[in-house]
Amino acid sequence: MDLATLNALSPSDAAAAVRPCADVDSWVDAVVTARPYPDRDELLRHAAEAAAGWAAADVDAALAHHPRIGERAAGDSAEARLSRTEQPTAAEATAARIAAGNVAYEARFGRIFLVRAAGRTAEEILVNLTERLGNDPDTEALVTAEQLRQIALLRLGALVEETAPDAAAPVPATAHDPAVAP
Repeated sequence: MDLATLNALSPSDAAAAVRPCADVDSWVDAVVTARPYPDRDELLRHAAEAAAGWAAADVDAALAHHPRIGERAAGDSAEARLSRTEQPTAAEATAARIAAGNVAYEARFGRIFLVRAAGRTAEEILVNLTERLGNDPDTEALVTAEQLRQIALLRLGALVEETAPDAAAPVPATAHDPAVAP
């Protein structure tokens, strides 16, 4: 959708459009109530500021809707469709190592492993997962929140395009226009 459309939606419709980016109530509310945005950059700046203070409870709420890395999101929700486009396919051996890493991560940290998959290969994700298994719980909570922020902002940026000028609007005539009589 374009920015003008997001700005014009009712609060409930705007929240429904934004929520698949990150299901964090306070963030969705902050993004929706700050409308109208003059441009896409301001929307993304505000969204980043609103996400800066995410706590563990915010991350846990959002993770309730995320599939495990390496698993295809089920269903037809907007969030599931976004997730399916973000995760790369992996060779069988890499996929098996990611699956084993997921089990180890969940045992260690008590939540699913979350990484911004967009733009990363399966091998890069595996390296990230392996490295993060060495984090202490407090550090990993911070890293997970940052990954969620990156995902949210990428999704929001993909959702909202800059408002396009109205191509059908007539261009005002000027004195230099040959069609305008002096």
